[in-house]
Amino acid sequence: MKKCLVVLVVLILLLGFASISFAQEEVVPGWSYNISDYQELTGKKVTELSEAPALLELVKQGEIPPVEERLPEEPLIVEPFEEIGQYGGTLHRAHNSPGDIGAWHRMVGEPLIRWDAEYKKILPNLATHWEVSEDGKTFMFYLRKDIKWSDGVPFTADDILFWYEDILLNKDLTPVPPSWFSIKGQPGKVEKLDDYTVKISFPSSFGYFLSLFAAYGHYSYAPKHYLIQFHPKYTPEDELERLAKGEGFDFWYQLFSYKNDFVSPERPTLSAWKVTTDNTATRWIAERNPYYWKVDPEGNQLPYVDRIVSDLVQSTDMIIMKAIAGELDFQTRWLETQYSSYPLLMENRTKGDYRILKWMSRQGSVAAINVNQNCKDPEIGPILQDRRFRIALSLGINRDELNELVFYGLGVPSQPALNSCSPLYDESVATKYTEYDPEKANELLDQMGFTERSTDGYRILPGGQVLAITVMVRNEDPEIIDAAELIKGYWDKLGIKVAIQTMERSLFDVRQTAGEYQILMLFHGAGIDPLLEATWLFCTDRGNKFAPLCGLWYSSGGKSGEEPPPEIAKLHAIYEEAISIVSDSRRKELVKEAVCLHSENLWTIGTVHIPWVICLAKNDLRNVPEVATSDHPISPGCARFEQFYFRR
Repeated sequence: MKKCLVVLVVLILLLGFASISFAQEEVVPGWSYNISDYQELTGKKVTELSEAPALLELVKQGEIPPVEERLPEEPLIVEPFEEIGQYGGTLHRAHNSPGDIGAWHRMVGEPLIRWDAEYKKILPNLATHWEVSEDGKTFMFYLRKDIKWSDGVPFTADDILFWYEDILLNKDLTPVPPSWFSIKGQPGKVEKLDDYTVKISFPSSFGYFLSLFAAYGHYSYAPKHYLIQFHPKYTPEDELERLAKGEGFDFWYQLFSYKNDFVSPERPTLSAWKVTTDNTATRWIAERNPYYWKVDPEGNQLPYVDRIVSDLVQSTDMIIMKAIAGELDFQTRWLETQYSSYPLLMENRTKGDYRILKWMSRQGSVAAINVNQNCKDPEIGPILQDRRFRIALSLGINRDELNELVFYGLGVPSQPALNSCSPLYDESVATKYTEYDPEKANELLDQMGFTERSTDGYRILPGGQVLAITVMVRNEDPEIIDAAELIKGYWDKLGIKVAIQTMERSLFDVRQTAGEYQILMLFHGAGIDPLLEATWLFCTDRGNKFAPLCGLWYSSGGKSGEEPPPEIAKLHAIYEEAISIVSDSRRKELVKEAVCLHSENLWTIGTVHIPWVICLAKNDLRNVPEVATSDHPISPGCARFEQFYFRR
């Protein structure tokens, strides 16, 4: 594997604003460039534009303008990972529920700026360049001129302002501002300086904003010309009510959200492909966007692939079977962590005509044990909050055996906070309390006063009941279920009675966000940069798995949820400083401090760490990077799907 490295943007502070420099000696595969920058690097000019044969035919029929009129004044150049591609073909993938197709935005989302495939550098995208104020409060973005939506309407600063004024600031549509656009609970402010310049400012320093914006910025605009017909600011209420009822909704904002969905076939897009079918369809299709605004170094309009088709299947096992049968061209979703199927997938590469790539994992642990610090059970809750109990649980797990039996020896014992791909990874911290030491675990449980045992060997609580805990697991995670069953046996030997409770994902999510569980097992994410998905490590919203009500308390400004104990409150304080400061070196120190807090408190207990995930690509599908990050929300789109092509 290539050296895993996260290089956060360094802000060069000059005269109040710092322009971001892209100075380098040569082009990098997979990176995007403004034409002027590309020409300076290579000495090559893009003198002619060309397009897919299917689009050329539409031009001849007069259905769309010539490519020169469809592309912007300065199209973005994408350097292919391997070579200049060929037009044509359909890319086949699979999804396992209608809701799962929502991951489409992670494949094709187009933020103003974006991360490269390995999360090393922020690159131009919809914006050609940007500037940052010295105090980290103000960010200027200069948009690529004359980009068009998929229906041919120009994309301008008005589409960003519409998102800000009419979506973000509308309480019906956005009750709580997104964390990636807020600092200390206060959202940013968007101002239009001209049609192609926007200023985003915050009430206090937000040094980490560019990193977040490069990951979540595809949410920061919307097609105003299309959506105003569903918004009360622009359309009479009686007309909106009629439209909403006609679509089966009770309120206008339900209709608006439906029409603004990334997978709505009616909504114009800036992505490489335009959705043409409803997401409830058994076969979901996206067709080439004739107004897509990127080209390869020879002036060929992207994308190369004509369409993407995703088939609805009933289970992850069916995805694996489709792969082996040669029916999938590219798949990471629901395949990436199926390590128990890795030998089977490797054995059938010739039969299925595919290759298996190892991308950088976003996970700190493939099966993490989250001990609920907000558990309301009057007897079990205080036990789960006792650090000694959590350490005992960790010491009671035979991770080497678990790794061999469930994960085919692919991983190493580890706590979950960071993936070994992260530059902040510290092995001594990652392996704390990971040794198998049931004797020490029993000593800790004895210290807690659980010395009496039932006739069948289980520890007795002060009230006379057996020490019994329930572990909640999603039924779509077979490997984690297998791991949970093994762990049940390990903890049984400590005198702890364990029940494994499997459930469907939607119910699991409801129980998790409400804090209605004792222990839950799930992968542990955000292992490359914990600030990118802060809830995993910093407990910043109710999506947190070890203290969801403390996360809700933080995200609501103390209006809801449960006030955190001092150690979790310290995580909140570390997070606020880390995203505020401009200094990257200090930010890294703070993240390390948070990781150490986790290693001491073990709110989340890790099992096995595997630094890579499975990426399947057909042998004839080229320009797929050998290494990319799987970190949500920038993957797999960071692999630049628009330059994938089928070699013939």
